[in-house]
Amino acid sequence: MDGEMGPADWKIGVDIGGTFMDFCALDTRSGRVASLKVLTTPDDPGAELLTGLRLLAEREGLDPTQVSRFVHGTTVGINTIIQRRGADLALITNAGFEDVIELGRLRMPEVYSLFCARPEQLIPRDRVFGIPARMRADGTQPTAPDMDALDAAIATAQARGAMGIIVAFLHSWRDPAQEDAVKARIGQIAPDLFVFTSSEVWPVIREYERTTTAILNGYVHPRVAGYLTALEARLIDQGVPARPMLTKSNGGLMNAAEGKRACVNMLLSGTASGVMGAAWLARQAGAGRILTLDIGGTSADFALIVDGAPQFGTGEQIGEFPLHVPSISVSSIGIGGGSIASVDDRGVLRVGPESAGSTPGPACYARGGERATVTDALAVCGWLGHSQMAYGQLQMDTALARRAVGRLADQLGRPLEDTAQAILDIAVSEMFVEVEKLASRAGVDLRDFTLMPFGGGGPMLGAFLAREMGMSRVMAPRRPGVVSALGGLVADLRGDFIRTIFTRLDTAALPRLQGALHDLQSEGRAWLAAQGHEGPSILNLTADLRYVGQSYEIEVPLQAEWLDGDPGAVAGAFHAAHRQIYAFADEDGEIEVVNLRLSAVGAGPHLHFPQAPETPAPAQPARAVPVHTGGATRPVPLFQREDLTPGARFDGPAIVAQEDTTFAIPAGASAHVDRHLNLHLTFAE
Repeated sequence: MDGEMGPADWKIGVDIGGTFMDFCALDTRSGRVASLKVLTTPDDPGAELLTGLRLLAEREGLDPTQVSRFVHGTTVGINTIIQRRGADLALITNAGFEDVIELGRLRMPEVYSLFCARPEQLIPRDRVFGIPARMRADGTQPTAPDMDALDAAIATAQARGAMGIIVAFLHSWRDPAQEDAVKARIGQIAPDLFVFTSSEVWPVIREYERTTTAILNGYVHPRVAGYLTALEARLIDQGVPARPMLTKSNGGLMNAAEGKRACVNMLLSGTASGVMGAAWLARQAGAGRILTLDIGGTSADFALIVDGAPQFGTGEQIGEFPLHVPSISVSSIGIGGGSIASVDDRGVLRVGPESAGSTPGPACYARGGERATVTDALAVCGWLGHSQMAYGQLQMDTALARRAVGRLADQLGRPLEDTAQAILDIAVSEMFVEVEKLASRAGVDLRDFTLMPFGGGGPMLGAFLAREMGMSRVMAPRRPGVVSALGGLVADLRGDFIRTIFTRLDTAALPRLQGALHDLQSEGRAWLAAQGHEGPSILNLTADLRYVGQSYEIEVPLQAEWLDGDPGAVAGAFHAAHRQIYAFADEDGEIEVVNLRLSAVGAGPHLHFPQAPETPAPAQPARAVPVHTGGATRPVPLFQREDLTPGARFDGPAIVAQEDTTFAIPAGASAHVDRHLNLHLTFAE
C-alpha cells in the first residue's frame, strides 16, 4: 500500500564494560531508538550478547534477520593485559639487544616514590633470544639473520612453552626484509606458532615503542581471535546477516577479520567509542568544548572534545604498558560505581582502586557483595534506590548498603550518612585531581567547557564534580548509560598508516616525502576497499615534526599539496603549532620530519534521531524522596526522565531517574531539556 512503511532496518551498537554489556539499537525506518543493559558473564564471555538480543526481541520487537549493521566494542584485549592472562610469547631480536623491553625509556612509574618497581614484562627474560643480525639506519645490511641461531632459539622457545613469536629488529622501520625472512623461516620449522613482526604491526622508529606494540598485539591475539570467532558464530546462529564491525582505539571501525590480526588496535575500543558517541552528541547539540566523564563499575575516564572532535595521541597506558598506536586521548582513574571504600591502618577513609565489579558487585545489588562501594554510599544518601536499575536487571536493596557503609561508620566513629557523604566526597576529589592534570597537559581552562557525564555512574557524580571544578555547565544525554554503544553506531571506518622518514625539511627532501605520501595513500585506499567500503572517503595527512636537536615531535596537520612545492607551508604550520603549545617558535630553526601519518576515513551511515521543538514549562516531579545533602536530610523532587519533554525546566537539588542510570542534581543547579532530550544543568557563576 502507498505510504506503508517497509520492514524494519535495525542498526545495533554493543559495548562491554566491567559490569554491563550495553546495547543501543536504531530502527532507521521509523527512527525508533531502543537501549538495554545486560549483566556481564565473566565465566562465559559472549553469553550476555545472546541475552541482550533475546530481550530486545521480546521488549522492542527487534528481528535479528533485519539487522543490517552490528558494531561491537569489547574489553577482552585490555582485560587480558590487566589480568595477565595472555599468550606465552618469545621475542627474537638482535644479539646484544635482548634487554630492550626491560630498559624501556628508563622512566620510573612513580618518580617520587622510593618503593615503586618497574612492571614485570609480558615476555620473561628466559624467552628473549638475540640472534646475529644487523641492519643500519640507512637500510644497509652488514649482517644477515643467522638462521642456525634462529632454529636453535625457536627450539628452546618451544621447549619453554612459547605459543607465539614476536620478531623485532633494529631499524626494521626502514626495511622489513630481515624480519620478514625470519618470519618465513619460523613458518617453515614451526608452523604451529603464530608470528608477528614489529614492522607489520606498527613500523615506527624507536625500537622500544615498536617492540612493545608488537608484544601487546601478540599477547592478546589468541583470546581476541577466539572471542571474535565465537562472536561471528553466535550472530550467524541468531540469524543476524550483518557481519560484525569492531570499534578501535582511534575511534574508528574495522571488520572482525582484521581485528583478529591487528588486535592492538582495539585495546581501548570501548573507551574510545564512548568519546566518539559523546562527540556526536555534542555536535548534534551545538556544544563546542566538552569534557567527557565516563564512569563505569571500575573506573572513571576523561577526555576533551574541541569543536566536536576528540583529541588524539599516542602513548596511552594499557595496564602497566604504553600503547603507541594512534588512540583517542583518555585519562583514567580507578574510581567507579563499584570502587570499594575502606579504612586503612591509620584510620583514614580511602576509596578505590579495588572494585567489586559485577560479581559480587556493590552490597546494594544483593548479589553477595558485603563491602561498601561508591554505589552503596549513593544509596545511603538517598540518591539511589527509588526506581529500578539497569532496565530491571538489578533491584536495589538499601538496607544492605546501609549495613555495609555502617561497618565503616563504626570504625570511624561517625554517623552513617556522614560516612556515606565522605565516600562520595573522596571519590569526587580523586577525580578532581586527575581532571586537573588533564587540563594542565592540554593547556585549557575547564571553565570554558561543558561536562558531559555518561556511563552508568557518570550522571550520579558528574554534577558534583562540575561544581567542584568551577564548571558552570553540564549536559547529560538522553541515554547516558549506553553512549559507548551509540559511539559504535555513529563511528566511521578509520585506518591509520605511518612511514618514518627522518629527514631535514628542505626542497631536496620533497621527492622522498612525495613518494612516502603516494605509498600511504595507496595503502589507505586499499585498506578501505578491504573493509568493503564503497562510499565517500577522506585521507587525512599529518607529520611528526621537530626542531633539529629536539627529542620529541609535534603531530601537525598538513595539506597533501604542500609536499608538491615549497616546504615553507609545512614549516609555517609547525612553527604555529609549536608556538601554540610552548608559547614560542624558532622561525629560523631547522626542522626535521620524523614520520608521515595518514588516516583513511570511510564515512559511516548518516543516522537521524528523533527531536522535537522546545516548549518551556515547569517540570512536574513524580514525588519527593528523602536525600542527605548539604549536611542534612531533606525532601528532594524525583523526576522520571521519560516525563521530561523538550523545554521542561526545574531547579536542584533533584533526582532524575531512568532505566539506564540516575542523575543526581545538587543545589544551585538550574535544569532544562533541549530538543534532542539532552538534560542541561547551569550553575550560577
